[in-house]
Amino acid sequence: MSHIIIPKDYKPHLNLIETEVAIKMIKDTFERRLAEQLRLTRVSAPLFLLKNTGLNDDLNGIEKPVSFTSFELNHNDEIEIIHSLAKWKRDALYRYGFEQHTGLYTDMNAIRKDEELDNIHSMYVDQWDWEMVISRADRTLDYFKAIVSKIYNALLDVEFLMIRHYPQLGESILPDEIYFITSQELEDLYPQLTPKEREKEIVRAKKAVCIMQIGDLLKSGQKHDGRAPDYDDWKLNGDILVYNTQLDDALEISSMGIRVDEKALKEQLEKANALERLSLPFHQNVINHVLPLSIGGGIGQSRLCMFFLRKAHIGEVQASLWDEETMKLCQENQIHLL
Repeated sequence: MSHIIIPKDYKPHLNLIETEVAIKMIKDTFERRLAEQLRLTRVSAPLFLLKNTGLNDDLNGIEKPVSFTSFELNHNDEIEIIHSLAKWKRDALYRYGFEQHTGLYTDMNAIRKDEELDNIHSMYVDQWDWEMVISRADRTLDYFKAIVSKIYNALLDVEFLMIRHYPQLGESILPDEIYFITSQELEDLYPQLTPKEREKEIVRAKKAVCIMQIGDLLKSGQKHDGRAPDYDDWKLNGDILVYNTQLDDALEISSMGIRVDEKALKEQLEKANALERLSLPFHQNVINHVLPLSIGGGIGQSRLCMFFLRKAHIGEVQASLWDEETMKLCQENQIHLL
């Protein structure tokens, strides 16, 4: 059985049909606002990639992608269902010829079979993946924070719209501005807590937080969280978290970052004991300056819908698979899975 929390006296604010209508309103509105804020063009994206291209996202490095072969291709060519499009998007910026400070976004659907299921995790992943061309001068924490603030403005617009259409959702949760803090500053603030406990405390206090510089070791010798070594620059990345009132917890809605240049790529692959990846086509294109410098990330569609509609379980805003015990428990507690 998946791990599930049942909020006390939980009752959904919208019924099933209202929920489906609201989901479309959220997705349509946020997608449009995001594209306007960052000057992005929607493009089509793959569901699967050849393993030997090195384009699939390794996430934390331990999740194994769903894979298969096709009789139409070389029988030795392993095909992988994507985890995310972090590397594919940067390659697409080059192939499409996007100009500086413009970029792309896409609907990304993925299967993560090793995901531990709970209120906010599903085997099915749906997110907006986006990527934008930047200059070398943009590779700063200040520029990263400016892009985060633009995305946050889109979130504020959607929350205002949803509360206006559905006043039963209650008052707004998001503050006027997002709060920025590095993972090391967060550890210094709550040294006795685990990373997830730190996230919960800071988001309880600030309601919307961007935790920056994730992936490298902290002073304690631990990582705040794992990051693949070959897409985000660990000095120039971060997660956007908001306060989930139903679960009294932090809800991560986006992981994003300025992407590695040739120097950061080599340094991080060495730290990860993964220098053999340098021979892969994607990594060679970073080293040889074929691919543009970029910033990008993923924004969870179902996570956003959970937050804006004040839902207790991700299955209330997306259709996935759950074990029988979870479905029974949800039915008994007015958590209506789609």
